[in-house]
Amino acid sequence: MKLENIKDTLTASSSYLPNSNFSCCDLTGMKMNNVNLTGMKITDANLSELFIDGAQIGGAYIKNIGMPPEGHPLHDPNNLLQKPVILENCDLNNSQIKNCNLSNIEIEGCDISGMKVNGIAIEDLLKQYKSK
Repeated sequence: MKLENIKDTLTASSSYLPNSNFSCCDLTGMKMNNVNLTGMKITDANLSELFIDGAQIGGAYIKNIGMPPEGHPLHDPNNLLQKPVILENCDLNNSQIKNCNLSNIEIEGCDISGMKVNGIAIEDLLKQYKSK
């Protein structure tokens, strides 16, 4: 089935639609429930206000996230701040965060055992800080 230049609402239920492709589409307000998105790829997308709940993301690779970079048609040098991203009740053990801007991040009520920043154990730093 191919839809092109259609302006309507699509409802799919109990359907098998592997390898479907959405390109240059406005999917604002789209809702997905109880879906298998294994291997799904999202590129050049506006995911502002994205809400994901009850999902398994083992093996996910999230890259180049943030405001459009210089040279991108939507880059606005006067608006380089985005709304904060909130991670809540997530199991991110053994995950890696590389080459990311983490300025002004707050970590509260989290299990940080074994967590390192630039190879330094955070638990050791906190113990040292509290002993002063």
